[in-house]
Amino acid sequence: MSVRLVEIFLPDTETVRLESILARHCRRYWRGTVPGEQERYSCLLQQRYTERLLKELEAEFGDVPSFSTYVGQIEAAYPPIYENRESELRLDESEPPPSRLERFFSRDRLSTDELYDDIADSLIIRPSYLMTVFFSAIIASLGMRSGQTAVVIGAMIIAPLLGPTLGLALAATIGNARVGIKAGTTLAVGSVLAVISGAIVGASVTIDPLVPELLNRTVVQPADIALSLACGAAGVLAFSRGSSMTLVGVMIAVALVPPLSATGVYLAAGYPEAAGGALYLFAINLVCVNAAGIATFLLQGLPPKDWRATGGILAVWTLVLILLASMMACRFALGFASLVERLQTLSGV
Repeated sequence: MSVRLVEIFLPDTETVRLESILARHCRRYWRGTVPGEQERYSCLLQQRYTERLLKELEAEFGDVPSFSTYVGQIEAAYPPIYENRESELRLDESEPPPSRLERFFSRDRLSTDELYDDIADSLIIRPSYLMTVFFSAIIASLGMRSGQTAVVIGAMIIAPLLGPTLGLALAATIGNARVGIKAGTTLAVGSVLAVISGAIVGASVTIDPLVPELLNRTVVQPADIALSLACGAAGVLAFSRGSSMTLVGVMIAVALVPPLSATGVYLAAGYPEAAGGALYLFAINLVCVNAAGIATFLLQGLPPKDWRATGGILAVWTLVLILLASMMACRFALGFASLVERLQTLSGV
């Protein structure tokens, strides 16, 4: 049962206006008096209505100094709160009811404020973030160097780039430039550190450039694009429904952490061409994850502030993806075999 408890505090002079709003959004609500001529309303509503309630409350009472509201998750309620097509609440009777597709994708989505709250801490560059990126990349590098897939998966579970990646897609969807800049900066710093960490491994131990776990990160194939798109869509879908961050991390880290680590390993080991291939894989994966993430957010009904800006960003990501995919086709047709041969020559095989 996806139910939220919304606590609202505001002056007692605003109660009539508030109750008219709550009647359109909430299944049940209670009123209580608190010190300082304030009133407290406790409201129960389905998760899918949280977004529009908070939006209307901000529009109506955002300029009231003593107004505040809090959202909490409810594990159980009695009598139960059910919803079907006949009992659903509409914001405006003049608006058409949502389609089956809209109901299906938006029913269990968290509100925008809840999504922000889930990733806010991960957009700040802290020592703990830098250390997590460092150790995650070290683990991934050593796992690829020895061909141990399970070790690479362990690095994915740590998922240090999860928050910035989701923040970038979320900011692009709703048109929040401030969040986008923070997410982009944090992601860039983490990516550079991941390459440096991989380079430390490449300079410290003997590297066989033809190990499949490493070699697979030097070439992009159509299956890699499909994997990245699926990772972005599945990760955003799980994140927007409050799923375990570890689960979401595996979905997205599979497309980001290993290529960055492989880039550093190959650079330090003296194989710049292979390092370029791994960095190219990271670039195309990042574009795929963001494009799929934005599309999934929109499919779930996340409201953009400016449809033109959001559509433009999605169009840019899509165009870049097409260009990178075209380069992939040419490179795969003309260069992969020669790259393997050159690596064999350089490594003395």
